[in-house]
Amino acid sequence: MRVEGLALALRPRSPSEACDLGAALVRAHAVSLWRCYVPLWAVVTVLALCMIETHGWLPSLLIFWLKPWLDRSLLFVLSRAVFGEATGWRDLWRARRLVLGGQWLRTLLWRRFSPWRSFTQPVEQLEAQRGRARRKRAQLLLNDHRGAAAGLQTAFTHAEAAITYGLVALVWWFAPEGQRSSVWDWFFHPSAHSGELGVSLVMTGAYALVVLFLEPFYVAAGFAMYLNRRVALEAWDIEQEFRSALA
Repeated sequence: MRVEGLALALRPRSPSEACDLGAALVRAHAVSLWRCYVPLWAVVTVLALCMIETHGWLPSLLIFWLKPWLDRSLLFVLSRAVFGEATGWRDLWRARRLVLGGQWLRTLLWRRFSPWRSFTQPVEQLEAQRGRARRKRAQLLLNDHRGAAAGLQTAFTHAEAAITYGLVALVWWFAPEGQRSSVWDWFFHPSAHSGELGVSLVMTGAYALVVLFLEPFYVAAGFAMYLNRRVALEAWDIEQEFRSALA
């Protein structure tokens, strides 16, 4: 990564400050992020919904399982954003083999439940580390930061669940007066296939919307923590100050 081209003012930060930096990146580059992310999210969501009549729980599971693949597009946009570059769909499409292809089994199987997935994802995608080199690099980054990285994952997991159930609860809150008990029964005691289908649609739709909104912040927080760790390991902040002074 070219330190001289970074558009960020680097300095050592605490993990929580690094997460704030990630949120600021999302706000500053929201157009690029969602412009590249929404088409992929829409494809995954539509394909998932095609299975809703078979098993009502399957669409949400599919969206959940494919989140690491969706995250790759977000990390690609963020890796350009730190250099002040805007990203469009054409940029992502030109880099599709690098960004969206490869490492499918590792990404969607044994690394799927990594408790520090967003923190170590740049090692593979941006540094192109593989095998033993990747493991050593990830261990170096995680030294004394496993708790913070796992805490990030835990926080977003709880936020995802809370917002999803909050959206579903709106159906009950906005039900007509006197109909809330019927809505409650519809959710928890659907009597017919159509009722079960309706509940599955509501749950899947709510979860898909939460993933659409929350996932960019999750990836950006992990990426910012990764950048902060490299500042500590490689003194990027000092190098950036020297380059600015000499310029």
